[in-house]
Amino acid sequence: MSSEYPVPLQNYGGAEMDVSQTTASVVYQKLRQDILRGLLKPGERLRVNEVAQRYGCGAIPTREALSRLSAEALVLYMEQRGFAVAPISMDSLADLTHARVWTAQAAMREAVLKGDAQWEERVLLSYHRLSKVSRYESVDPPVANPAFDQPHREFHLQLFSGCGSHWMVDTCMRLFDHAERYRSLSRQVAVMPREDEHRQILDAVLQRRVDDAVSLISEHFRLTAKIVGDPGK
Repeated sequence: MSSEYPVPLQNYGGAEMDVSQTTASVVYQKLRQDILRGLLKPGERLRVNEVAQRYGCGAIPTREALSRLSAEALVLYMEQRGFAVAPISMDSLADLTHARVWTAQAAMREAVLKGDAQWEERVLLSYHRLSKVSRYESVDPPVANPAFDQPHREFHLQLFSGCGSHWMVDTCMRLFDHAERYRSLSRQVAVMPREDEHRQILDAVLQRRVDDAVSLISEHFRLTAKIVGDPGK
């Protein structure tokens, strides 16, 4: 299962439309990444012309990209005010964390019970790749390492991929992406070494300790919310 969410390009019979769709996809990916990494701040206005200039594209694919992100609740559209990065709040984080824990518990339990040898190999390989990448480029001041993001996401995706449900995996990873916004902002404030958590989850998964795996992934997500809520502690 791929770690990406490929969006099929619609073909309306003309090469020009295909180019527009491709451009919109590129802008969508760049915008999405900048939102998740906190480079575009919560509540920041996203004026179509300014966004188009920032990413070197036209207004039409930019508007398409913004509309797609709006459908994912990463961008808001307000009548007569246009687009803006979706806001964040502690109440929203609490709600998000509950949803992540509930879905992760179900997906993890099924994955540990049903995952085959190929699943184990994918999980182990994704952890190996993650362990080779530092979470931070600098600890004083805190500077997050963008190279950490994809291996981190891939590890979590592969953990859930053994559950047997594409819908469940997709749901877990969409919630993961929304939580990434909060993680990115907290990493700009404080350094939190958390590498042992991933190793403990891996060990529980490979040893087929179902209850431990479910408990550890739940606490992993709850601790993320706690750190985001009070990054100085």
